[in-house]
Amino acid sequence: MPSTWRQRVDAADWIAVAADMNDVGGALLPQLITPTECDAVRNLYPDDGLFRATIDMGRHRYGKGEYRYFKHPYPHPIEALKQALYPRLLPIARDWWTKLLRDAPWPDTLDEWLEMCHRAGQTKSTALMLKYGPGDWNALHRDLYGDLVFPLQVEQRSRAQSRGTATTLPHGHGYIFTTRERPVRSTRGWSAAPVRHGVSAVRSGERYALGLIFHDAA
Repeated sequence: MPSTWRQRVDAADWIAVAADMNDVGGALLPQLITPTECDAVRNLYPDDGLFRATIDMGRHRYGKGEYRYFKHPYPHPIEALKQALYPRLLPIARDWWTKLLRDAPWPDTLDEWLEMCHRAGQTKSTALMLKYGPGDWNALHRDLYGDLVFPLQVEQRSRAQSRGTATTLPHGHGYIFTTRERPVRSTRGWSAAPVRHGVSAVRSGERYALGLIFHDAA
């Protein structure tokens, strides 16, 4: 019987998701985390023992705000969500690389893929939580971390931009978007179009976002 997390991921219209990914490089997912689970995940943020690094965005000119990288092993439900999402994201990633006439390196399971990352020296965890207060924002960027890259990632309660588009997410919903680039039609077939994402300024209160990246870092 599928897990609760797999059932939530499978509840998405994945044909429509793939169409949106091909059109703008991003797609809204259904609610992946309930309000109660969102509170529990948010309450992980102050626990220093769960994180390997804390980044001040202003200090590095990434914007304004803060984010923290979780340590391995990940606290619940990060690993379960990544395992549920990977099989659904994989066909989109492989289709994109086929269009771009590239060899798709990603195996059938997330565990096999992360083992490949680790053999290449990419061993650092990449799941992260971002915290924004009034006036905080995140500059447009791409999450690469090494030579081995999975081209899609998922965030909850975030805003992503591609081709000048913006998406506001309902509480607990996910947004899938391209990590680096996506294929677009050109006069010579398909070309790779670079895409960046970010978060616009928070007007009031606090915003937390859980980011799930499907490759580890060097």
